[in-house]
Amino acid sequence: MSTLKKIFATPDLRNKIIFTVVLLALTRVLAHIPIPGATLENLQEYFNQNQLFGLLNVFSGGTIENFSIILMGVGPYINASIIMQLLTMIIPSLEALSKEGQQGRQKISTYTRYLTVPLAFLQSYGTIALLTQSGQITGLTGINLWIALITATAGCVLMMWLGELITENGIGNGISLLITIGIIAGIPAQIGNNLALAQVDSEKLIGFIILIVLIVLEVALVVFVNEAQRNIPVTYARQVRGNKQYGGSDTYLPLRVIMAGVIPIIFAISIMVFPNVIANFFGHAQTEWIASAALKIQEIFTKDLFYGIFYFAMVIIFTFFYTSVIFQPDQVAENMQKQGGFIPGVRPGSQTIKFLSDTVLRITVIGSMFLAFIAVAPLLLQYLLGTSNLLVTGTGLLILVSVTIETIKQVKSNILMRSYEEDY
Repeated sequence: MSTLKKIFATPDLRNKIIFTVVLLALTRVLAHIPIPGATLENLQEYFNQNQLFGLLNVFSGGTIENFSIILMGVGPYINASIIMQLLTMIIPSLEALSKEGQQGRQKISTYTRYLTVPLAFLQSYGTIALLTQSGQITGLTGINLWIALITATAGCVLMMWLGELITENGIGNGISLLITIGIIAGIPAQIGNNLALAQVDSEKLIGFIILIVLIVLEVALVVFVNEAQRNIPVTYARQVRGNKQYGGSDTYLPLRVIMAGVIPIIFAISIMVFPNVIANFFGHAQTEWIASAALKIQEIFTKDLFYGIFYFAMVIIFTFFYTSVIFQPDQVAENMQKQGGFIPGVRPGSQTIKFLSDTVLRITVIGSMFLAFIAVAPLLLQYLLGTSNLLVTGTGLLILVSVTIETIKQVKSNILMRSYEEDY
C-alpha cells in the first residue's frame, strides 16, 4: 500500500502508468475486431486441440483464434529483432554500427522496423493459407485475401508502434507487456472452462485444484530460477596519478542462470512450426510420394511423445546457441583487462576467458534444462491430470513472471530516483 501511495503521489510516474494501461486496454479491444470477409469455423476449438498452434496463439495474445486485425501480434517484430541481432554478430558493418552508441542502435532499430513489414506479410499469408487449407476459415479469395493480408500487416505495424510508445513514454518494456497482457487475457476463459467441466464431473474439480497448486509451485520455481545468478568477483587495481590514487574497488560480474530468456523457446517454436506448415502446403500435391511424405510429417508432429521430445531437445540446443551469441567471454575478458580489472586467482587473458567459458557452460546446462522443462510442462500436466484446459502454459508463465518482475523493478527504481531527487 505504501508503494501504491508513492505511485499516485508522483504525477510523472502516475501518468506513465495510466498511459501504459490505456494502450494495453486498446490492444485488447483491437484483438476482438475480426478481419472482414472471412467465415470462421470452430477456430478456437482447433487451437485448443493443436499443441503447436495453440502455443503460437499464446504468443499472439489470442489474436489468431479470434482472426483479429492484429492477427500476428508482435511476433514478426520479435522475429525481425532476433534476425537483426544474429546478423549483427555476422556482418562486420552491422557490428561496427552497434558499437557507435545511441545513434548506431537507433539505425539498427530502424532496420528492424523495415524488416518487420515483409515478415508480417509473409507470416500472415502462411497463417491464413494454413487455416484455409485446414478448413477453419473460408471466404478469403481474390480481393478478400489481399485485404486480409494488408490488414494483418498493418495491424502488426500498429502493435509494434504501440509497444514502442509504451517503452518510450510508459513504464516497462512495451513489446513484452503486449505479450503478457495477451496471456493474462486468456486466463479467465480457461478458469471458466475448468469450472464448467468440474460441475459435470467431480473428478475434474480435484484435477483443477491440483492444477492451481502446481501453478503456484511453478511460479515460485520460475521466480527463483529467473532471479538466480552467479556472481564472479572482480577486483580493479589501484592507479596512481601524481599524489592521488584512483580505482581499487571490489565488485562482481553477475551471470544469470537464464541468460537467454525466452528467446530459445521462440526459436524452437519457429523450427517446429516450419515442417508442419510446409507439409500442409504439400499435403494435396499431385505427386504421390510428396503427398504421402507430407502426410507422414503431419502425423509425426501430432504425436505428443515426439512433439515433447523434439521440443525439449530444440529448447536445450537453442539455449546454448543463443547464450554463445549474447555472451562472449573473450570480449568480456578484454574489456575487464582494459579497465584494470581481474578475477582473483585467475590470470588475465586466456585463463580468464577459459574460466568464464567454463562457468557459463555449467550455468547454461542448468538454465537450458529448466527452460526445456518449462516448455514441455503443459504436456506432462495434461497427461497426469487428463485435461487440456490449462490456465497458462509453462512458456506463458515464464514470460508472465519475468515481465512482471522487470516492470515492478522499473516502478521501484522510478520511485527511488524521485525520492533521491526530493532529498537532495
